[in-house]
Amino acid sequence: MAFDNITNYFEKLVFDSLQKLIADGQLENDEDFLGDIACVALNQLPSRYVRHNVDMVFYMTLEEREQNQVIVDDAVITAIDYVQKHRHSERPETINQ
Repeated sequence: MAFDNITNYFEKLVFDSLQKLIADGQLENDEDFLGDIACVALNQLPSRYVRHNVDMVFYMTLEEREQNQVIVDDAVITAIDYVQKHRHSERPETINQ
């Protein structure tokens, strides 16, 4: 389909950040847990839909790319804390409460 290659630019950055934490032994490799963290992190970030990540990266300065990584890493850490805190709750409060 014509829309198969449309993605949120931040998805790969979040997934890569989580993979790094797993590889470093700082995060357990639990599919449900990681999925929840990814969703919470992505919901904190702006939507930047692109057909190819290289399209966006090409027009960004190194400083902008580095700043995006900082924003993503912060969102992932916040998401990990949130999901760990509410992991066994029936109905957790939202992250903004």
